[in-house]
Amino acid sequence: MAGGVCCQTNVHTVSQTAPSPGISLIHTLPDGAEISSVSTTDSSSGPSNYSRNVLAASGPLKDVHVPTRLMENFLEIASNNTKKDIETCGVLGAILKDGTFYITSLIIPKQESTSNSCQALQEEEMFAILHEQSLFPIGWIHSCFMSSIDLHTQYSYQVMVPEAIGIVMAPIDKSRAYGIFRLSDGGMKILKDCPEKGFHLHKEPVDGSPLYEDCSSVYINSCLRLEIFDLR
Repeated sequence: MAGGVCCQTNVHTVSQTAPSPGISLIHTLPDGAEISSVSTTDSSSGPSNYSRNVLAASGPLKDVHVPTRLMENFLEIASNNTKKDIETCGVLGAILKDGTFYITSLIIPKQESTSNSCQALQEEEMFAILHEQSLFPIGWIHSCFMSSIDLHTQYSYQVMVPEAIGIVMAPIDKSRAYGIFRLSDGGMKILKDCPEKGFHLHKEPVDGSPLYEDCSSVYINSCLRLEIFDLR
């Protein structure tokens, strides 16, 4: 299979949510394809069934594979907002195949943003695409630091899918292009019991762990095609 097909990125401007363009699938690993672990510094079960049952199951988290071009494509989409010092966010959709999550879609919802916050609007449009394509909401990507509001957003994804990740882009940080994070077990407990809204401080987990930490079992995969749905 040609390598050019493997790394294809399709962008859709979506004005209505049904029917939405189809999500591309994973292709057989071609010669020259690369899968690299991110170092620290079967959809047949359906997302709803998985979300209901996975919290009751014990065991290690499943691997998550991220398309090589995801971060670059997102920065291109966010570039106009970045120039205006406005944050941008997107939602990541994944298929589950042979016990591994593969991110195959980036959904840019309608959103209301400032220099340090981003709120998705009309989320039913986003979930319609996830539902149509039997995709798992495997996390989100945004162009700012992990604020207290962002931690609550991350909590909402990890409650649904424990493997959910938060990708934080740093378009003006030359020392680190991006970070991929999850809430720690202690952080999940803190966020579960936190009733606060807006920007606020969180207490530290009782076990001394950080609220969030760099992800393990996340891989950058050059053999994934990516569909982008821009709902704005």
